[in-house]
Amino acid sequence: MRFILAVVLLCVAQPVLAQDYAEESLPDPKQEEQAIALMDTLRCVVCQGQPISGSNADLARDMRRLVRERIEAGESPDAVRNWLVNRYGQWISLKPSMNEQTAPLWIIPLLALAGAGALYSRRAKRKGR
Repeated sequence: MRFILAVVLLCVAQPVLAQDYAEESLPDPKQEEQAIALMDTLRCVVCQGQPISGSNADLARDMRRLVRERIEAGESPDAVRNWLVNRYGQWISLKPSMNEQTAPLWIIPLLALAGAGALYSRRAKRKGR
């Protein structure tokens, strides 16, 4: 009985697990590959920690459609990324580039790590005395 229940649950859950949030693929496989690669690097504005390629939010769906339309129209993935960054800000990129606006994102963790190392070494010296 458990086996039958497990098979039924697996059959019911399979369409949900296999759901592809990228609705329409581009006819050109190379363009579709570029679009998916770009979508994997763009943050969903609603979900925040998820790329738009894996989000089921309506805004992410619209962004996927926009990425495909622009790539199909002949724009490069970098041009589409730049357009989206200009529209939503550098935050939309899951891997932001280094510039004066994002420098704190790169520098603060390094400073925190150096500070923690300094505190640890100071404590180790005091404990050694």
